Amino acid sequence: MRQASIRAAVAAVALLPLLGGCVIYSNDGGERKVNINNQAVVQTEALEAVRKVDFDGQRLTVVVGSNGCTEASSFEVKIKDTDPAELSLIRRAPDLCKAIVREGVAVSWTYAELGLNTGQHVRVLNPVSL
Repeated sequence: MRQASIRAAVAAVALLPLLGGCVIYSNDGGERKVNINNQAVVQTEALEAVRKVDFDGQRLTVVVGSNGCTEASSFEVKIKDTDPAELSLIRRAPDLCKAIVREGVAVSWTYAELGLNTGQHVRVLNPVSL
């Protein structure tokens, strides 16, 4: 019994460094607060989890989860003009279809549609879901 307690304590201590980098929690206001390197960032909209992101310098293509009715118009793409530009993908139209697409669906936009310059560096802020 004592050995099991010691093992559990050692495992908990070993995992502590892995938990110290980023803390995400939700409050009653629906905002998400993210603490990265002691800098608090507040997100008021849920970012869509993406499975894959591909930039070829002229087009952004992302693979997202789908129930069969997801398309590019289902999303709002927000661009923050920084260096590199910061991109957020927010689902605006829920996919209420019932044909679950296990591999997800690819949606894409040209750089021109996003207001980006050809070859511009972009950082995607959305979480990755494998």
